[in-house]
Amino acid sequence: MATGKSSVGPLVARRLGWKFVDSDAVIVARAKKPVARIFADDGEVQFRKFEREVIAHLSGDRRRCPQCHGSYPEVISTGGGALVDDSNCAALQSAGVIICLIARPEIVAARIERSKTKRPKLTESGKSTLDRVKELMTERADAYARADVRIDTSDLTAEQVADLVVDAFSVRAARRCLPSV
Repeated sequence: MATGKSSVGPLVARRLGWKFVDSDAVIVARAKKPVARIFADDGEVQFRKFEREVIAHLSGDRRRCPQCHGSYPEVISTGGGALVDDSNCAALQSAGVIICLIARPEIVAARIERSKTKRPKLTESGKSTLDRVKELMTERADAYARADVRIDTSDLTAEQVADLVVDAFSVRAARRCLPSV
């Protein structure tokens, strides 16, 4: 949450010559309402069900790359809680390299407070944004640790983070399809 996925993901996809897909955007399109409204109307359980379905679909995409005929190359951005679900984590691991963007709690809280996006998981307890961010980070620490790579975005620009993501991906997936030059 508020670590740069939405701004870094498209940059990485462009640099690799791949498609960018935001799983939350797919959920919103399918549900025909924003994430906050899904949480309000249907609850977190229903949102997580949508999320599992979308991630299973995206990670199980059987299209083939026109360059190498391997799996169709995509950069998939997920919501902050997606890796907590074991089936989401397994599906994403089978599809490729999982890179988790993280940031210090005070940075995340400041970014959230500047944002106009409603974040349902932050309003559940009536705590301050910073306290709730710390709580969520603690709850999700084990899930985030399952990522192949973690990159701290606290003091970096989106461009710098994209550089680190591409570098980390290149090291871990050297055999994956890379764009022709």
